[in-house]
Amino acid sequence: MEEENPPLPPFDRGSAIRKVRAAEDGWNSRDPSRVALAYSTDSIWRNRDMFLAGRDEIRTFLNQKWEREQEYRLIKELWAFSGSRIAVRFAYEWHDDAGQWWRSYGNENWEFESNGLMARRLASINDLPIDLADRLFFWPQGSRPDDHPGLSELGL
Repeated sequence: MEEENPPLPPFDRGSAIRKVRAAEDGWNSRDPSRVALAYSTDSIWRNRDMFLAGRDEIRTFLNQKWEREQEYRLIKELWAFSGSRIAVRFAYEWHDDAGQWWRSYGNENWEFESNGLMARRLASINDLPIDLADRLFFWPQGSRPDDHPGLSELGL
């Protein structure tokens, strides 16, 4: 039996916001093993044009992602919730090996099992090259500080 990952569905506004922030903090750790534990062992993903199944594929994907997307910083924001589902919008900034900065925007639809592990993640993402001067996400690597503006406050 997989362990619980609170908050658990059904979600109310407060628990949905906490779930979104926990996911953001996890991804900002850039630790594939830690992040993979938030997903059920047989979790199904669509990420852009890739289809993944299970924690092993998720872990491999995340390792490759964070090798390519350097100095990654992510902000997620709750969009909607109902029962065991949450929809978020997000943006993250990163640079490639050539030093080009990018802002990636997207939406995710999540579905959770009763134990709070994510069983399905459907992500649509677009990448926009940005100049260094256009960066908005400045904090030390890791979790976004509580006083750092979110997407709405940044006008994103």
